[in-house]
Amino acid sequence: MKYRVRHITEYLYNAPVTLCYNMAHLLPRDTLNQRCLSRRIKVTPTPVYQTNGEDYFGNPTFYFSVQEPHKKLAIDVECYFEIEQNDVSGQLSLHGLTCKELRQQLTEASTPQLRMVKEYTLDSLHIRRSKALADYARDCFLDNTPVLQASMDFTHKIFEEFTFDPAATSVSTPAEQVLKEKRGVCQDFAHLAIACIRSIGLPARYMSGYLETLPPPGQEKLVGADASHAWFAIFIPDLGWVEFDPTNDLMPNEQHIVTAWGRDYADVTPLQGVIFDGGDSQSLNVSVDVQRV
Repeated sequence: MKYRVRHITEYLYNAPVTLCYNMAHLLPRDTLNQRCLSRRIKVTPTPVYQTNGEDYFGNPTFYFSVQEPHKKLAIDVECYFEIEQNDVSGQLSLHGLTCKELRQQLTEASTPQLRMVKEYTLDSLHIRRSKALADYARDCFLDNTPVLQASMDFTHKIFEEFTFDPAATSVSTPAEQVLKEKRGVCQDFAHLAIACIRSIGLPARYMSGYLETLPPPGQEKLVGADASHAWFAIFIPDLGWVEFDPTNDLMPNEQHIVTAWGRDYADVTPLQGVIFDGGDSQSLNVSVDVQRV
């Protein structure tokens, strides 16, 4: 399946910004089943310096600097790419590694891959492990339960018990607060799942990208359509990172478009940087269009 994604980000300031330096995570990355065919990024005003790069996690990055006064900054990204369908549902019945066995493999860490994966069992900027989070996940991740089945059960648990509410949280809302209030958005549900999984000693990472939906006649559209989206992945030896979407209660397939991954949202913020001046307030407008081509 081939897709076109256009993502427009606009910042409006109440006073001129005299200088800005930025790094963007806006370009979809190549994965085992996703291949970028072409990509274009345009910044207005025109930067005096811009370059492509790659971060610690292998995500494509775009650095730029604007050194002329401006009250509006616009970043217009257009990408074409191809996604191959995977039989993700078949993995549940074919892989029987239990939670206890995975914990034991992580303790021994007998391969370089397992030693690197242990980074995703630790705390990060937006995720802190706790007993309360471990207790919430423990009934799904019992010692003798296969990890994949436990992850799917936990994904369903979050989907059933939490309410999608864009007004309930902010980017920095702690996972324990989300757990208490049972409300949030896709980013919150991804952070919550990761925090719970790490709290029971298993590796989980944050996935950022887009969600394309074409619902069958008579069915409702998936939450998060035509917007940035977030979900999580858990590491399984022999399979690698297997993805789950608690916002929509499914295992991502060809409709999930990966932009970047990391320990949490802070590692893959769409745009981050430094501005000089710009007044005491700013507004942000984001437009995302995902189309099959």
